[in-house]
Amino acid sequence: MKLKSVFAIIALVTICNTNSYAQQQVIDKVVAVVGSNIILQSDIEEQYLQYRMQGGVKGSASSIRCEILEDLLFRKLMLNQAELDSITVTDEQIDSEVERYVRYYVSQLGSIEKLEKYYDKNIAEIRDDLHEQLKEKQLMEEVQRSIVSGVSATPSDVREFYRSIPKDSIPMVSAQFEIAELVKKPPITLDEKLAVKNELYDIRARILKGERFSTMARIYSEDPGSANKGGELGFQGRGDYVPEFEAAAFALKDGEISEVIETEYGFHIIQLIERRGDYINVRHILRTLKVSPEALQQAYDELDHIASLIRNDSITFDEAVKTYSDEADKVNGGLLVNELDGSTMFAAEDLDQQVSVVINRLQVGEVSDPVPMKTSDGKDAYRLLIIKKKTTPHRANLKDDYALIQQWTMQKQRQDAINKWIQAKSSKAYVKICDEYKDCDFQFDWNIKQ
Repeated sequence: MKLKSVFAIIALVTICNTNSYAQQQVIDKVVAVVGSNIILQSDIEEQYLQYRMQGGVKGSASSIRCEILEDLLFRKLMLNQAELDSITVTDEQIDSEVERYVRYYVSQLGSIEKLEKYYDKNIAEIRDDLHEQLKEKQLMEEVQRSIVSGVSATPSDVREFYRSIPKDSIPMVSAQFEIAELVKKPPITLDEKLAVKNELYDIRARILKGERFSTMARIYSEDPGSANKGGELGFQGRGDYVPEFEAAAFALKDGEISEVIETEYGFHIIQLIERRGDYINVRHILRTLKVSPEALQQAYDELDHIASLIRNDSITFDEAVKTYSDEADKVNGGLLVNELDGSTMFAAEDLDQQVSVVINRLQVGEVSDPVPMKTSDGKDAYRLLIIKKKTTPHRANLKDDYALIQQWTMQKQRQDAINKWIQAKSSKAYVKICDEYKDCDFQFDWNIKQ
């Protein structure tokens, strides 16, 4: 927090009771104290806004604020412990998380300007607030890790946990699929690259002769997110763009137009609109590299031949992946990884729609025909798919779902350990809360002082 902000809080903050300040404009107040740490009304309001922005709709405004307050009480309690244990985190650890959050909020609201208006703060202040929140979050996580470091789930623990679940409350496990792929990425030829690059040189020459960059972007740019806005990307900081784009963009002067640059997305020209400190607003025109119909057909034919070899038992799918796949996942047999939990198993509802359609027509071990796909950089390609494993919907059981039940057991034991720690610490800590929050239905006994 900047020194100026500290003085503002000292001058304008009130502690719980604001009656004696009736003639002043109170911009913030302390609503709770945990040990030497304070919780401000603004802390609660900012998290309430974030909750709403992320789609939170359950519960009354007052009950949500009570939940936020108790979460902040947890944080302050753990921050006290972090101080006692001399736990620290570096700015480098936090900065990348700050950028991730800012990008998410901007994507939700549409621009940095709208984000600033939503919070009634400039982007630097928003980043400072996020930095402080995320620093606290990481310190708290370090304390939590120390609390649960000794927790383990033995086979007997897993069985005991499973048997403690009422039979009619045992969760259903939906159908699960383990799927592998064999990918062929048609090459982009040098002639195709030169053709696209020359298109952009022609467009750049027309702009330099007086045609408007924004008009040319609307006509020619292949970036669906910015073309209809004249190529404008809005204010972004360092680390928000891929390295080649960032280097060219930050080297520009106001109104200047870059040379043609290449990134993983294709070729660009960039114009700097405005610079604000470490943030820039630019326009760009993107021309993507497209796979030729001939190269795409060649990839299809090659995969069709490989599929025939697999069906005729001339080669196994795993061997074919190692020999022919162009995707990095060939090192683990082409298994798709579920981004939700990092496993190789997918519930039907978690599958990409195109994959789901193909998988629903296959039996376990049956290889698909070549299926069109988009690579991570948006280029056309083909792949073969195969179901390696499949389960049917059922109630969780120890034989088929031991790993899942073990995960549930660990989650419960970790939460129990954290709850036990919080209860022990909260009952001894100095806690003072404003009257307006004393009717909150807290989960823990916070030993609240009068």
